[in-house]
Amino acid sequence: MRGTDGTRGPLFSYVDLEDRIPTHHPLRKIWQVVNDALASLDADFSAVYVD
Repeated sequence: MRGTDGTRGPLFSYVDLEDRIPTHHPLRKIWQVVNDALASLDADFSAVYVD
């Protein structure tokens, strides 16, 4: 390719994910359910992994 390509956008985004998801979006409720489920399995995960 010859010359420079001035149409490229930035490769990385440094915007916080919390800023991208609206406060009342259903995804936030799903995150809470998943986090609670994983927290309840924490002891099981700890038993499987070696220090």
